[in-house]
Amino acid sequence: MAETAPLPLDPRAVRLNEEADGRDEAIRRCGEVLVELGAVEASYIDAMLERERSISTYVGEGVAIPHGTLVAKDAVHHDAICVLRFPGGVDWDGEQVAVCVGIAARGDGHIRLLSELAQILLDPEQAQALREATEVSDVIRLLQPSREEPSE
Repeated sequence: MAETAPLPLDPRAVRLNEEADGRDEAIRRCGEVLVELGAVEASYIDAMLERERSISTYVGEGVAIPHGTLVAKDAVHHDAICVLRFPGGVDWDGEQVAVCVGIAARGDGHIRLLSELAQILLDPEQAQALREATEVSDVIRLLQPSREEPSE
């Protein structure tokens, strides 16, 4: 089975002490970080909000994965994710979200990114570690485990 490339996580895209008054502000913050990284045009933020209005990106375990609609693919310059931690939590349609993982992907790259994130989040211990991370290096280690470890 072919190895997949690690999630494209730039350390500058990890923000561990964010605040937001609600779901839309949290999504907007994710989009702003993706814009800062040069991954997307500013119009992608509206597409992220539009996606959320059509279907919730809350995935459980205190995590949401906001991303844009298919129409917004042209606003994506390169695949990227950002990880924003909200220590005070964000009300997400009645759920408490502590971590937002914003995704921008060209083509169908978001499917791979969502699949990799799902594998991490399906492990309650890893999801908890992500929610409680206080160091950027911890987040990167969780989302980009070393792929050089020997398999026995």
